[in-house]
Amino acid sequence: MREVAELNGDGIAAELRDAVRALNEALGSPVVFRPVDWSLERREASPSALEEGIEATRELGAAMKYPTVTESVSPNQVLRDRLGLAVIHRPCRSYPGVSRNYSGKVDLHVVRIATGGTYEDAGMRIGYYSAVSIRVMERTPVEHAAHFAFRLAEQHRQTVTSTSKYTIQRATDGLFEEVVAEVATEYRNVRHTRELFDALLAKLILNPERYDVIVCPNEYGDFLSDMVYGLVGSIGLGASASYAFSKSHQPVIGVFDPAGGTAPDIAGQGVANPSGAIEAYGYLLQFCGHGPLGRQVVDAVHDTIAAGETTRDLGGTLGTRGFVEAVIRRLVPA
Repeated sequence: MREVAELNGDGIAAELRDAVRALNEALGSPVVFRPVDWSLERREASPSALEEGIEATRELGAAMKYPTVTESVSPNQVLRDRLGLAVIHRPCRSYPGVSRNYSGKVDLHVVRIATGGTYEDAGMRIGYYSAVSIRVMERTPVEHAAHFAFRLAEQHRQTVTSTSKYTIQRATDGLFEEVVAEVATEYRNVRHTRELFDALLAKLILNPERYDVIVCPNEYGDFLSDMVYGLVGSIGLGASASYAFSKSHQPVIGVFDPAGGTAPDIAGQGVANPSGAIEAYGYLLQFCGHGPLGRQVVDAVHDTIAAGETTRDLGGTLGTRGFVEAVIRRLVPA
């Protein structure tokens, strides 16, 4: 039985945590959670709180993380920096029955480098009229992201699209595309194409079915992930996985979380949509060696929503607990 860290946060985090715990228990507790209080109150009161979560995640090699408020420090950024989380993976596919502007089928994966870009540098003001920031691109995180993307594509439709502004950002994005192209030569059964980021956005909106796995630098992946979730109806439906890697580009630490935020306006009301958290739990199970069960959990979320058993944000009548119970009914025979 695998023990994993449980990084509890703010707002609706407690309700999402309870939902995942209820599902985990119904499945026979395939993982055991070691809870760490990462609420803003605890983090502000105790400097050791962040360190406790980081060390638990490093020791156990896996964590389920819930939404956290960022004030003086971003817990997500601290995790990435301290644990070397180099890649963020955000799967995105259409949910049958969810109202959205695009009526076609979306089934793609965004693989984002979690370091570098302009996010690594806070920048500085230069006098009254100017400001500057430095853009960073490092070879090793690009290699990790590229290998992850190509291995993922081998399990899907055998296509990887790398995207950046390589004609303009010739140094940084040029290095990114150069490294991805080098890695591509190791995966003969996967087709690699590259597209300019602005053109890709337009093509995704018009015809997302043509894409399978998209790999991109840090800030591009941030923008792209939210846009793709918009195509399927809500960022609240998304789940995210972040990984640190060995020198041979194998994931050695995984942190799994819902893509949505703390939603303080509905916290404590029992109406939060837990689908992103449950899907993230499914990816956690896969990482911890429970591959078939994890995939069943992800499919059960989609099947439940497709059957019209949804929370209020999707036009349904279920509360957080009611949705979890609907998912459990699909996974555990009566």
